[in-house]
Amino acid sequence: MTDRDLSTFWRAEPSSEGRPPRVLIRVFLEPDRLGQGIAYYERLQAVEVDAIFPYPEAGLRLATVGGFLLIEGDDKRLAPFRSTTGTLLVDDVTPYYDQLVADGAEIVVPLQSVPTGSGFNARHPDGTVVEYVQHRPTPQELTAG
Repeated sequence: MTDRDLSTFWRAEPSSEGRPPRVLIRVFLEPDRLGQGIAYYERLQAVEVDAIFPYPEAGLRLATVGGFLLIEGDDKRLAPFRSTTGTLLVDDVTPYYDQLVADGAEIVVPLQSVPTGSGFNARHPDGTVVEYVQHRPTPQELTAG
């Protein structure tokens, strides 16, 4: 596992702008299991963790490793997130939001700021719930580079 502080916000690529959509399979972890989860998914895919971000407003810690989004928290904190099938990391959430609304999808979590940029959750007409997220650099990432 990469030696990263699991309590500090860090991303290898702070923006998803100009990149093709990336599907992230959600993995829910018990408290204090994020480090083990990162190590496992790094070995499984022969890649390194590419993002770690605490989500204090929700009482969670998250990481992305290859095609997986690891979400660590207790059962109560994870409960609202378990109904979402997956996460789609996109260049810009606005066209997805507009198309989903036009198609009659139910917006179950409104478009909002999230620790990595902005996102929303939608229930597709077939019942599938997907989180749509775009990553944008934080002010700290903009000044660090």
